[in-house]
Formats: sequence, structure tokens, C-alpha cells
Amino acid sequence: MRPIDMLKITLNLVIVYVLGGLLIAFVYSKASPVMYRKAQEEKQAALKTMSPEADIIEKLGDWEPHEKHAEYYVAKKCGKLNIRMVKDEKTGVEREVKECIDGTPIGYIVESYGKGYSSYINVLVAVDNNYVVRKVNILHHAETPGLGDEIERDYFLNQFNGKTVEHLVVVKGETKEDIQAITGATISSRAVTEDAVRNAVIMIKGGKPESVSEGHG
Repeated sequence: MRPIDMLKITLNLVIVYVLGGLLIAFVYSKASPVMYRKAQEEKQAALKTMSPEADIIEKLGDWEPHEKHAEYYVAKKCGKLNIRMVKDEKTGVEREVKECIDGTPIGYIVESYGKGYSSYINVLVAVDNNYVVRKVNILHHAETPGLGDEIERDYFLNQFNGKTVEHLVVVKGETKEDIQAITGATISSRAVTEDAVRNAVIMIKGGKPESVSEGHG
């Protein structure tokens, strides 16, 4: 093959790759804001289920469990709640804005992460003003089907209701005081309990989250 032919082929490939990269970047730039808004809408919906008795849920701050961005919130009952609609200048979409007057905190909601068997497990933890766990919700995970994914089941999650930080430990076998491990999925159980949930409660109480050693089985 002549050098000039090789040069033409190379230039054609470069053009194809550049155009392909530009196309991907264009599609991502359009899709990314939509994906972000959808994720935020899903999180807001999840927050409401964590403290349905609250009139308003306000963001308090950010933290980084396992170097992942997470947020924490205060749930309030309001003496008076004013609601108005505000139009977004960029999208033109109207959204609801709530103004809480004489708000009283009734609890906190913390987003957290635990290092599971095959994924980082993203959770929401709701506690009352005494830092007693009221509810735990799994937002996202990629644990083993049929084993680790049992962390989503009510029989596991309902164990957290009423637990203080001292009892956020996993036990193999029956227990009423602590959290019973899922059979065959102790690592996933500990990731949720002793890593994600326990550290979320410690953090919101103002303490320093603890490192969790990796277990087996």
C-alpha cells in the first residue's frame, strides 16, 4: 500500500473518532441535566417517605462516607406553612417552594454509603431528635441476587426501627436487641448496619464515623 493511501486511511479514522467523540459529548450534555433532575426528584420522593409527618425537609449539609458525596437533612413541623409556585428561568417549569414559619425539628435524615460485597450500598437513614433510628431505606446497590439483595426486604430493614447506635451491630443468629444477619450475606448485612447506618447516626450526633473492617461470609 502506498504511503499516501495509508495517510488517507489514518486521516479518515481520525475524523470518524473526532466526530464520534463530539456526538457523544453533545448527547451527554443534553441527557446529563435530565438525568440529574430525575435523580433529584427520586431522592426528594424518597425523603418524603422517610419522614411523612414532617411539613418540610431542609438540607443541613454534606459529608463524604467512603469519599462519596452524601447529604443530610432536618425534618420539621411548621407553625405555619406557606406554599408558592416559582418558575425556573432556564426551563420555564414551575416548582413548588415551601416557607416554614416557626419550624420545630422532629428528626433528621442522613444519606450514607456502606461498602458491601460487590458494591457500595447507598442508603437513607431517618432518626428522631434522640437519634433513635425510625426508618432505613436502600436507594441503590449491586449486591448478589438471591443473597445480598435481601437487604431490600422488609424483614431485614424493619429490624432497624427503634434501634440506638449501641445496637447497630450485626449478629449471626436470632436477636431482638441487635440486627440479625441475612443468611449467607453477612458482608452485605454489616455494610448496611455497621457501616452505612451506624456511621450516619454517629455523624449526625456530631461524632466521628468509625472505620469498618471487612468481614467474610
